[in-house]
Amino acid sequence: MSLTAADVDRIIKLLDASRFDRLSLEMDGLRLDLVRNGGAAVARPAPAPAVAVPPAEPAQPTPAPAREAGLVEVKSPLLGIYYRAPRPGEEPFVEVGARVEPDTIVGIIEVMKLMNTARAGVSGEIVEILARNGELVEHGETLLLVRPDR
Repeated sequence: MSLTAADVDRIIKLLDASRFDRLSLEMDGLRLDLVRNGGAAVARPAPAPAVAVPPAEPAQPTPAPAREAGLVEVKSPLLGIYYRAPRPGEEPFVEVGARVEPDTIVGIIEVMKLMNTARAGVSGEIVEILARNGELVEHGETLLLVRPDR
């Protein structure tokens, strides 16, 4: 398997959308190292350099609004693309105001074309959905907030 320029461009966009400053990927004798914030990105057959691609600067984060105390953060179990529904055009797994149980599926995380379910892990009511459909989420990033049962 070889990486095309489009593949490298997509990988760079995923890195730009994340909070990571470095990504290393190795497959079939090709090593891709991306470094953000002053470093150069290099894709090379091991060990000689072949391609240099500088990622764009990340957008400045906006301050988070104040939230009610006692909410439980449901976090992403993996780094990947978050989907709120099982398929495009279908209803989302959950909406704000929905009741969830620990095993309730709250989304899908796509990692290298594999779909992995994300579960609530808590009983309660969804008060806010933070992750955006079709966008990269990081491992441990908050997907949604739940007001737990008392």
